[in-house]
Amino acid sequence: MRWQDYIERRADVMVGKPVIKGTRITVELLLERLGAGATDADLLQAYPHLRPEHIRAAQTYAAAALSSDELIVLDHGDAR
Repeated sequence: MRWQDYIERRADVMVGKPVIKGTRITVELLLERLGAGATDADLLQAYPHLRPEHIRAAQTYAAAALSSDELIVLDHGDAR
């Protein structure tokens, strides 16, 4: 899967956060919902314009972002 076919970043949409193309649904939102226990079916029901390939693209995008050499530093208050 090429996440680039489904994910875009535009300064005029959601302050430049990565979103599903043509929507205001952020990758962040999808990943947060999945992490909180939502299923693909839950997301598809909550967001009628969403398709299963959008969810896979969001996950693939996140994996690609995490594999970069950029270091992400967490505040000690965030560590759990």
